[in-house]
Amino acid sequence: MSNSTTTIKPHFDLAKRAASYRVVHPEDPAPAPTLRVHPDSARDLIFACGLTKSYRRHKTSVPVLKGVDFAAERGKITAIIGQSGSGKSTLLHLLGTLDRPDSGEIHFAGQRIDSLPVRQRDRFRNEQLGMIFQFYHLLPELTVLENVLAPAMISKGVFSYWRNSRPIQASAKKWIDLVGLGHRMNHRPCELSGGEMQRTAIARALINDPSILLADEPTGNLDQETGASILRLLQSLNRDHGLTIVMVTHDESVAQSCDSIVRLTGGKVERLPTLGIAANSGTN
Repeated sequence: MSNSTTTIKPHFDLAKRAASYRVVHPEDPAPAPTLRVHPDSARDLIFACGLTKSYRRHKTSVPVLKGVDFAAERGKITAIIGQSGSGKSTLLHLLGTLDRPDSGEIHFAGQRIDSLPVRQRDRFRNEQLGMIFQFYHLLPELTVLENVLAPAMISKGVFSYWRNSRPIQASAKKWIDLVGLGHRMNHRPCELSGGEMQRTAIARALINDPSILLADEPTGNLDQETGASILRLLQSLNRDHGLTIVMVTHDESVAQSCDSIVRLTGGKVERLPTLGIAANSGTN
C-alpha cells in the first residue's frame, strides 16, 4: 500500500472561534440559552456547527437544514433519526463531503473538511470515511471480492495497486471473511441476498481502514431478522475495532441500541438519551 496521506489544513484557530459552537452531548448538563459549549476534538471525531442546506424545486428554495449543530464521539455509535424528509440523509451526505453546506462548518479530528478543494475532499473521503447505503450501490458486473477491492484500486491507482495487489487482496479477503461472506467471494450481486449485498457493502466500506463509518439506513431495505444481523455486525465492528459509526435510521429500536441519538426536527437537531445497548452489548 502507498504511504501517502491526506494533509488537511485547518482554516482557522478553533480557540478563537469557540464561541460559535453549541455541541451538546448526552452527559453534558443542559446549557443555558446563551451558553456556547466548546467542541472537544479529543472526544469528538467529527462535529459540525450551524449547517444550513436548501434545495431548489423549480423556482422555490426548499430549506432542509436550518442551523444544525452535531457531534459524534470517537469510538461510539451515533444514530440520526427524524421523520421522512427531515434531512437525515442530507446531514449524512454533508458529513461525508458528498455535498457542501450552504453555510456552517464541518470538522474532522479538529480540522475543517467542508471547504476542501474537490480533489482533496475526494481523497479525504476515500482514505478516512467508509460509507454504506440502503440500496448497497454494488457494481453488478463485479464479484464480491472485486466490489470490495474497488475503493483500494481507486485510492492507489492502477500501477501502484498491481505492485501491491497481494497484501491489498489479503486485506479484502480478511474483511469479507469478517462479514461472513468467505464462501461468496466470487459471486456477483445478482447471486446474493439483500443481507449478503449489505455485508459486501460493509466490507467495501472498510477496505481502506477508515476512521469513521457513515451508514444511511443500513437495515432499511432488509427484513427484521436480516436487519438485526447487520446491526449486530456493526456493533461488533464498533466494539472490537473501535470504529466510530454515524447511522441514519427510521427504526426507533435500532436507534435505541446506539450510544446516542440525534433527532432532526424542523431542520434542527436535538440529542436524546438512549439505553446505551451498543456500549454494553456482548452480542456477536
